[in-house]
Amino acid sequence: MTALALVHSAPALAQEAAAPADSSEAASGDQIVVTGSRIARDGFQAPTPVIVLTQEDIQNTSPSNNIADFVNQLPQLAGSTKPANSRLNISNGSAGVNALNLRNLGENRVLVLIDGRRSVGSTIFGWVDINTIPQALIERVELVTGGASSAYGSDAVTGVVNFILNKKLEGLRITGDIGVTHVGDGFNYSGSIAGGKSFADGRGHVVFNAEIAHQDGIYEVDPKDRPWNHKGYLAFANPAYTATNGQPAFITFYQNAGQTNQAPGGFITGSAGATANSLRGLYFGQNGQVIPYQYGSFNSPVLGGAAAVTRTVGGDWRLNDSGRRIGLAPKDDRYGFYGRASFDVSDGVTLFAEGSFNKQEVFFNAGPNLGSATLNTTGCTVVPTPITCNAFALQTLGAARLAGVTSVSITTTAADLPFRGINNKRQVQRYVIGAEGEFDAFGKAARWDIYGQYGRSDVREQLRNIMHVTRMANATNAAFAPAGNAGGYAVGSIQCLINLDADTTNNDPSCVPLNRLGIGVADPAAIDYVLGDPYRKQVLEQYVTGANLSLTPFATWAGDVSIAIGGEYREEKIRGTVPAEFQPIINPNGTTSNRWSVGNYLPFKGSYNVKEAYLETLIPLGFGLEFNGAVRATDYSTSGYVTTWKLGATWAPIDDIRLRVTRSRDIRAPNLNELFQAGTANSDSVRNPAFTPDLANGPQFFPYSGLTTGNPALQPEKADSWNIGGVVTPRFLPGFQASVDYFRIDLEDAIDSISAQEVVNRCNEGVQAFCDAISTDPVRSTPTTPYLLIRTQPFNYVRRLVRGIDFDAAYRIPVGEASSITLKGTATRYIENLAETGIAGTTPVNTVGANGGQASTPKWIFRANLNYSTPSFSGTVTGRGVSSGKYLANAIECTSGCPTSSSQFPTYADNHVKGTFYVDLNLTQKIKVGTASEAELFFNVTNLFDANPLLLPETGLAANSSFSDLLGRTYRVGFRFKLD
Repeated sequence: MTALALVHSAPALAQEAAAPADSSEAASGDQIVVTGSRIARDGFQAPTPVIVLTQEDIQNTSPSNNIADFVNQLPQLAGSTKPANSRLNISNGSAGVNALNLRNLGENRVLVLIDGRRSVGSTIFGWVDINTIPQALIERVELVTGGASSAYGSDAVTGVVNFILNKKLEGLRITGDIGVTHVGDGFNYSGSIAGGKSFADGRGHVVFNAEIAHQDGIYEVDPKDRPWNHKGYLAFANPAYTATNGQPAFITFYQNAGQTNQAPGGFITGSAGATANSLRGLYFGQNGQVIPYQYGSFNSPVLGGAAAVTRTVGGDWRLNDSGRRIGLAPKDDRYGFYGRASFDVSDGVTLFAEGSFNKQEVFFNAGPNLGSATLNTTGCTVVPTPITCNAFALQTLGAARLAGVTSVSITTTAADLPFRGINNKRQVQRYVIGAEGEFDAFGKAARWDIYGQYGRSDVREQLRNIMHVTRMANATNAAFAPAGNAGGYAVGSIQCLINLDADTTNNDPSCVPLNRLGIGVADPAAIDYVLGDPYRKQVLEQYVTGANLSLTPFATWAGDVSIAIGGEYREEKIRGTVPAEFQPIINPNGTTSNRWSVGNYLPFKGSYNVKEAYLETLIPLGFGLEFNGAVRATDYSTSGYVTTWKLGATWAPIDDIRLRVTRSRDIRAPNLNELFQAGTANSDSVRNPAFTPDLANGPQFFPYSGLTTGNPALQPEKADSWNIGGVVTPRFLPGFQASVDYFRIDLEDAIDSISAQEVVNRCNEGVQAFCDAISTDPVRSTPTTPYLLIRTQPFNYVRRLVRGIDFDAAYRIPVGEASSITLKGTATRYIENLAETGIAGTTPVNTVGANGGQASTPKWIFRANLNYSTPSFSGTVTGRGVSSGKYLANAIECTSGCPTSSSQFPTYADNHVKGTFYVDLNLTQKIKVGTASEAELFFNVTNLFDANPLLLPETGLAANSSFSDLLGRTYRVGFRFKLD
C-alpha cells in the first residue's frame, strides 16, 4: 500500500489507487490496476499523473446526487457540458447530458471508460453521458491527466476518465436522498438498490443495480429569489466612439442598465412614412395598451439618431424580460439498470457478461420566442380599410397615430407565446461478454482478457413551441376582410392576408391571425398555428472486440521487465430520420431555407471502423529509475494509418521523492458528426462589425440561422504532449503528500469550426470565402435588417495549444486511535489555451484568464476540503472556485488613448469580471443496525453562504453557467443502508 492510502478521505494525488476502504466489498487479494497503463503489476506507479477518487471521497464531498457534478469540481476539468450550460444547445441534441472536458480542450478529446472499456456515445458528437454509468456501483474514478492514446486508443488526447465498478459486491446496498434549493424550487430526489451474491462455492458471482433520479425544472429567474440576474450589469457600445478619438468602443454599467429594443408585448423600433420613426419608442402592454418607453439618462445609440436605441441606463430599463423568462435547470427524469454475472470455469478462466439500460428525458426552457416583424400600415386611415393595412396595427395604434405611416417595425419577447422548449429523450444500452484470467508464464503470473461489446443509443432530439417561419409571417400579416372577399369571410373580421389577397396559390385555410401587439391578446388557435415541435431521431451504434495480455517474460539485474500487448476492432455507426415537415427546404443552388426558427434537421448516416494493435513495456533501469513506453498502430477506414506512442520514466532517488516525465504522441480521428453531418441549424444574433450610428452599414446586430454540415475530408488530429512533475512524501511528516505537474498539449490539425461571428468578421475584412458562406432569408428579412443564413463546417486547424501546472497536496493527521483530520487541496494554474486557425489575417488569442464563457478558461481553478472522520461520524467542509479575470480574452481594456477597436481586438473601458468562491458542507452519521447491517444518514449543503454566480455584463442569463452555481444554496438529505 502506498502513502496514498493514508489520505483515504481525500482524492488521491497522482498515484495508484488506495485499497478499498471496505474489504467486504472487494475480494481479498484482488489486484487494483490503475488506468495510467495497461501493465498489470503490483507496485507499478505510471509516469503519467493519475488522480483517484474513492467511493468515500464521492460520498463525503459530492455536491449533488450526480457523480458528474463531483468530478467536474476537479480543477483539471474545465468547460464541461452539463445541464446548467446546455439549455441553448437547441439544435445539436446535447442539452441535458453530462459530458466531461479535460483541460477545456473539448469533450471529444477525453476518453471515458467503464472498467477500462469504451461506452457508446449519447450524442451525435460521441460524448459519453456520465448519467448512464451505474452510480451506486462506482468504487472509484481514475483520471489520467495526460495523453493515453497509445495505451487506450483514439480520443485520449487530454486524458482518460475511467469509472471502476464494484464487480465483487456482497450483500445489499440501498440509498435514497431528496434535495431542494433555499428558495424552495429545484426539488430533486434519487434512489438506488444494488446487490451482489457469490454462488457455487465462490466460483460464480452476480451483481445488479437499479436507480432512479428526478429533478424539477426551474423555468424562470425570479427577481426576488435571485436578484443577481436583475442588477442591470451590462456592457454596450459607446455612442461617442470613433476610430480616432481614443475612446473605448464599449463601456460597462454596473446597475440599472437594460435592453430597450424588445418588450414582452412588442416594441416599435421604427416606422416609415410621415415623419420617419415617429412611432419609435412605443411599446404594448396588457391588452394592447400603448405606452411610451421612458429612456434613461444614457442611451446607445444616441436617442434621436438614425438607429434605434438598444441599451439605456435608468428609465424603463427593467422592461425587457429576457432575464426573467429563462431557465436555470431542466426537468430531468432518468432511470437505469445494470447487471453482471461471472463464473470461474477453471482456476485460470472466468467467463463474464454484463448489460446496462438507461433512459433519460429532459425538458428545458431555452428562452422566449424572440421575434421581429414589419407591419404594413399603408392606407390605415382610408375608409373602408384596404387589405394593405395591418388590422392589428390599426386596431391597437388607431388611425390618428398611423396617419401617413406606411409601415411599423416591431421586436418582441412574445410573452403570449410559450417559451422554446428542449425535450430530449435518450435510451442507452450497453452489453459486454468476455473471458478473463491468468496463467503462469516464465515463472510469473500473466493476465489476459478477451471481450465483445455492443452499445446503442436511441436519441430523440425534440424541440417544443418552435416558430414556423412562413406560418408566423402569414399569421402576422392580418387584414380586415373586405366586402365581397372570395373566401366568404365576414366583412370586417380579421383574417390572414394570404386568404384575402388576389393570389389564390398562397391560401392556407388553417391560418389564424396572430396579434403580436400586447400582452394577453393572442388567440390560442393562432399560437397553435404558428408553433410546432420539430424533432429528429438518431441511432448510434458501437461494436467493439478486443483482447489484452500482460506478462513478465524476463528480468534484468534491476528487476522484472513487463509487457502488455493487445488489439481492438471498433465500428461506429449513425443513422437518423427526420419527418419532411421538419427539414429545411433545399434550394436549387444547394443552399437551404429554414422552415423553422431553429431545428431544421436533415437526416444523415455514416459509419467508420478502426483496427488497432499496441505494445507497452515497463523496464526497471536501477537506482530507482523505471522506463515505461508504448506504441500503437491504428488504421481508420476513413483517414488511413497513424502511429501513436509514449515514452515515460519515473525516478525515485530516495523514498521521499519521485520524479516523472512523459512524452507522447496522441491522436483523435473525426467523429461521426464531424464527418457525416448533413446539416443542422441554430439561431442567434451576430454583431455587425461595420455598424455606424447612421445605419449606413446596417443595424448593430444581425439575426441569423447557422447551418453546420460535416466534412468527410477531415484528417486525424495529432497531439504532442509533455507531462513533467514530481511527488513528495516526506518520511519526517507522515500522512503528508504533495505533487506538482506541468502539462503541455500541442495539437496539430485540430478539428474545429469557427463561429458565425467569425464568419461575419472575416467577410467584413474582405475575405471572399467567408462572404460566400453568407446568404439572406427573404422570409425573415426586413427592409432594414437582413436575416442572415451562415454556413459552417469543421476543418483541420493549424494548431491548438494548452499549457498549465497542476498542484495537489494532502495531509492526514491521526486523532486518537481511530479518528483523523485530513486537509486536501488541489489547483490548476492554466497558462495557455489558444487556437491557431490558419485563416489569413487572424491572430491567435490566449483564452486563459477570461471568464466570459464555456470556451475560455480561468487562470486558477481550485478546490480544497477539510475532513474530520471518526468510526461513526464524518464532516467535510469544501471550498472551491475560480480566479477573477477578463470578460473577453481578445478585448483591450482602456479608458483613454485607446487604439482603433476592431472585431478581433475590441476596446472596452472595463474588461474585468469577478471570480467565484463557494463553500459546501457535508455531514454523515453512521448507525449500527444489528451485527451485519449499517446505516448512514447524511446532510449536504452546497453553496453554504449563497454566493452569487460569476456575473457577466450581458442580457438574458447574465452569468457564466460553466463555472458558477446558478441555483444558490441547496440542501440535500439522505440515507445509505448496507446489509452484508
